[in-house]
Amino acid sequence: MSEIKKRTYRSATRNTQATQTRNRILATAKDLFESEGFEYVTIEKIAQTALVSIPTIYSLFQSKRGVLRALMDEALPSDQFHALVERSILEKSPKERLCISAKIARHMYDAEKAQMDIFRGAAVLAPEFRELEKEKEMRRYNRQEVTIKAMVKEKSLAKGLSFAKARDILWAFTGRDMYRMLVVEQGWTSNVYEKWLAQLLINNLINADEKRQNKKKIN
Repeated sequence: MSEIKKRTYRSATRNTQATQTRNRILATAKDLFESEGFEYVTIEKIAQTALVSIPTIYSLFQSKRGVLRALMDEALPSDQFHALVERSILEKSPKERLCISAKIARHMYDAEKAQMDIFRGAAVLAPEFRELEKEKEMRRYNRQEVTIKAMVKEKSLAKGLSFAKARDILWAFTGRDMYRMLVVEQGWTSNVYEKWLAQLLINNLINADEKRQNKKKIN
C-alpha cells in the first residue's frame, strides 16, 4: 500500500472516530440534560459519562453552551433541512412556497419534539439558552427573507401588506410556540398542524387575485 493510501486511510479512520465521539458526547449530554436538568450538568459530568476527556469536549464544543447549540442545530438532519429550503427557493408558485414553509416548520419541530422539555427548562433557568434561542430565531428570520422577497417581486403579497409585516407574520406563525401549543399541548397530529399552518399562511399572505388563480387551476 502506498504512503498516500495509508495516510488517506488513517485520515478517514480518524474522521470516523471523531464523528462517533462527537455523537456520543451529544447523546450523553441530551440524556443528562433530560434526567438531571441543564443547569445541574457540568462538562466534567458529560465527559465522565461519555468516557471522553474534558479537553475533547472543549475542543469540539468550547463550552456547555456549545453542546446545547449543537443539540438545537442538529435536531433536524442538515441534508433534509437544506433539501426543503432548496425546494422552497426553486418553487415558482407562491402558494406552494408557503406550503413548503409549513412543511419545514413541521419537520423541524417534529425533530425537536423529544428535546422540548430540555429546551423549556433551559430557557427558564439558563440565560445562555435564551441567547442561543435568539440567535437561532434570527437565523430563521433571515432565511425566510427570500420567500417574502419572491412574493414582493411577483406581486403576490396580500393587498396592503408591507414586506416587513409579511416577514414578521411568516416568522411568527412558523415559530416553535405555535407547534408546541397545538401539537404537544393540544394533541394535534403533525399532519393536521402542517395543513392548518399552510392554509393560515396562504390566507394571510397571498393576495386575492393569486388565490383565485390557484382555485381556477385546481378546478
